[in-house]
Amino acid sequence: MNPLLALHVAEHVRNEVREHPKRWGCLALFLLFGPATACVLVAVLIIVVIAGGADGSSSTPGHVPGIPDIMLTAYHQAAQRIGGIRPACAGMRWTILAGIAEVESRHASGRTIAPNGDISPPILGPPLDGSGVGGNRTPIRNPDGTFARAVGPFQFLTTTWASVEQDGNDDGVRNPHNAFDAALGAAAYLCGIGPRDLKNQGQLRAALLRYNASQAYVAQVLANIERYDAVELQPPVNASGAAKAVIDAAMSQLGVPYAWGGGTAAGPSRGIRDGGVADRHGDYNKIGFDCSGLVLFAYAKVGITLPHNSRAQFVLGTRVPKEAGLHSLYPGDLVFYSPGLIHHVGIYVGDKKMINAPYSGSEVRIDEIVLDEYAGGSRLMR
Repeated sequence: MNPLLALHVAEHVRNEVREHPKRWGCLALFLLFGPATACVLVAVLIIVVIAGGADGSSSTPGHVPGIPDIMLTAYHQAAQRIGGIRPACAGMRWTILAGIAEVESRHASGRTIAPNGDISPPILGPPLDGSGVGGNRTPIRNPDGTFARAVGPFQFLTTTWASVEQDGNDDGVRNPHNAFDAALGAAAYLCGIGPRDLKNQGQLRAALLRYNASQAYVAQVLANIERYDAVELQPPVNASGAAKAVIDAAMSQLGVPYAWGGGTAAGPSRGIRDGGVADRHGDYNKIGFDCSGLVLFAYAKVGITLPHNSRAQFVLGTRVPKEAGLHSLYPGDLVFYSPGLIHHVGIYVGDKKMINAPYSGSEVRIDEIVLDEYAGGSRLMR
């Protein structure tokens, strides 16, 4: 058999193993303990949220890949402060604001964000003069007669900002081009003036529709929120340098769909047909990663080129034997699964957990390392 074909067959076997866990005792253990672990983590998160205050705001990690630290602080502070502005509103959390800002401006991507939150150059949408630019065919004017436009990282219409403007950094100015002001204004707009519980999915959806009356927009924001909510369940990562860069790159893809054959050094890509499991899940129509594609992408961030196959990746680097135990792994090490042949790879993040793209029908996520399948690790950066 052609060696490359053999490697692809090995990848396919992994999908079959995951698809039919009853045929593999070790997989049954994974499916048993994985959800249980997730439930424990969710319970812990709920306790943290309750302890944080009645407004439902959640704690924030110190750093989230893809979000500038100043923007993240602005989202968090807005979620904390909104209870004093909209006391009838419950359930606001930083992830809701982050989910919106990702769609509206990709967290002010490409701009300079000052420590006080000022963003330069300003983020300006086209004037809404009815010309059809951006889909607008109805002129909208400001009170002074100029045409309204979307402004700032949350893309408020200038007419809307006038009704919800806030001073989020207490400098006496209410500026939609300031991260703190804009985030608090967005929180106020989502909450409205009456009772609202954003922990309720229906009420959250209604608030997002009010922000932008598009079902596609709401679906995208909800997906972003779900991905950022998952960040709160991440284990602490004790890594620096190249290892941190690799883990941050992988973490930035949490929630991206699994796609067999997907993933390049540049990011997620369209999956391919396999004539079996992946085809049944429609992977060839998805943009995402398979397990080795995610690893390939993350390691490319530190200049390490890897083959797109877990079995081929297994033979690289310095071996960390299974017998050495998980305590011998460092964050950033590759971890491999094998019920007989290598069929899966993830990136160790610490605390007996890995980030990985598990199998068709799933998405990039953090999982416990199941020792019954663990086949050892590989160290590429030390």
